[in-house]
Amino acid sequence: MWERFLVPSEDDCIQCQHTSSPLGNGAVVETSDRRILVLQRSNKVGEFPGYFVFPGGHPEPQEVGIISHEGFQELNQCHMINSKVSQEMFDSIVREVVEEIGAPADSLSSPIFIGISRRVLNVRPTAFFFIKCNLRSEEIQQLYSSAQDSFESTQLYAVSMSDLENMASKMPGCHRGGYALYKLMVQDTSDS
Repeated sequence: MWERFLVPSEDDCIQCQHTSSPLGNGAVVETSDRRILVLQRSNKVGEFPGYFVFPGGHPEPQEVGIISHEGFQELNQCHMINSKVSQEMFDSIVREVVEEIGAPADSLSSPIFIGISRRVLNVRPTAFFFIKCNLRSEEIQQLYSSAQDSFESTQLYAVSMSDLENMASKMPGCHRGGYALYKLMVQDTSDS
């Protein structure tokens, strides 16, 4: 019932003043046979049960040694922690893809940042990345059954661009935004 904490307002920052806005991450993963990987969320998860989503989650502050808001007053510490946080943005999306679909990390390209999408309802931002996987969709389907976080989803789909277009209406807003960012990237690549 988290929606009760939203305060109606024209200003999104004020509207969600009683909720946090952690930065999430999501990846549009393309297999070697040019299929896009999409998960269907389990009905046992708290947010968007049954919806289609790209693999993702959120960066982990403890991965870069942040366990509280204290202790980073000195400028050189801020530069160091900013560098670690930036690297964690890229490392964490690879971890999420590995955990949720079961693909080995060495089968994935370095993530390419394609933009940030934001949910309308609770304004949470999600950083989206594009990752190529050097495995075929059939191989990924086999790996998915033993993925560490496969309990968060009920099925993995390997879909074409036209199938993805049809699924987008059944995605949470931030993932529809991730799909829009992917389409812009594909269009920009084909125009070049």
